[in-house]
Formats: sequence, structure tokens, C-alpha cells
Amino acid sequence: MTVPLLAITAWSGTGKTTLLQQVIPELNALGVRCGLIKHTHHEMEVDTPGKDSYLLRKAGADQVIVASDRRWALMCETPQQPLSLAELAARMDSSVLDLVLVEGFKGEPVPKIVLWRRGVKGGVEDLLDEHVIAVASDEPLQTGLPALDMRQPAQVAAFIARWRAAYR
Repeated sequence: MTVPLLAITAWSGTGKTTLLQQVIPELNALGVRCGLIKHTHHEMEVDTPGKDSYLLRKAGADQVIVASDRRWALMCETPQQPLSLAELAARMDSSVLDLVLVEGFKGEPVPKIVLWRRGVKGGVEDLLDEHVIAVASDEPLQTGLPALDMRQPAQVAAFIARWRAAYR
């Protein structure tokens, strides 16, 4: 079975990362093993300049695995074109995950929880599409979708766990 994707989408500065930092431990406590894919618009460097792995990747290695007895990381160059969300998710080890949370990727056709906070960029209606399964906010909203309190990570995690259980 494919591991379901669930995106947490919002305008920049709304608190996606902060909420995920609180929700992931709650999901773990509920027995839900999570992976995460985070979208960034910035040039990113996950390796440390000057380290051997960085130098070898910069020398032209298209893929580099850095491994220790506690973790490993695969870094891949994608000079031709960026990978799609589906291609990224396919690279995760679905044998050890129950769910892949996705931060960002507003335009992707995957189930989403929209975060919205008054005073951040645009309106909530600009974030809603047919893939949104709930809206988490710091104030009551009338969207016709399940409403979550983004200040209550346990509530958000419980909703996600129920959604995940029904997904099967």
C-alpha cells in the first residue's frame, strides 16, 4: 500500500513549521510514524561546506550518501529539472512510515490541511481547493470544512490520526 501524503499549506509566515514541530511528537505518541517533505523556494545546502561529502558532491558526484551508525542522508543533484512531489515521496521508505507530511506544495493535488492566521498575506479562501480536508486557524472560520485550532497541536494530531486510519 502507498503511504498517504498530507500537506500542511499556508501563506509564508503563518506557522507551518512551528505547528509541525508540535504535531509530529503528538502523532508519534499516537503510534503514527511520519516522514516529512518540506518545500523551499530558497537555494538550499544540506551539507556542510568544507566537509568531505560536500567536496566530493561539488566535484561532480550526482548522488552522495553520508552514513553513520545513527542516521544516513542521501543528497542528489537535480540539474535537469526538480523532482515532483510524487517522485520525492517515492524515494521515502514506505516500509517504516504510516504517513508522509508535506510542508508547502500548495498547488499539488494531495489532501491538505490549510493553516490560516489573520494578518498574514491573503485570505483563507485563496488557499482552499477541492483537496483541502480541514482548516486550522487561531480564530473561528466558516469554510464548511472541519475546523481545527492551530494552537492545539494534540487536536490537530488527533484529526490527522483519524484521517490516516480512514485512509486505509
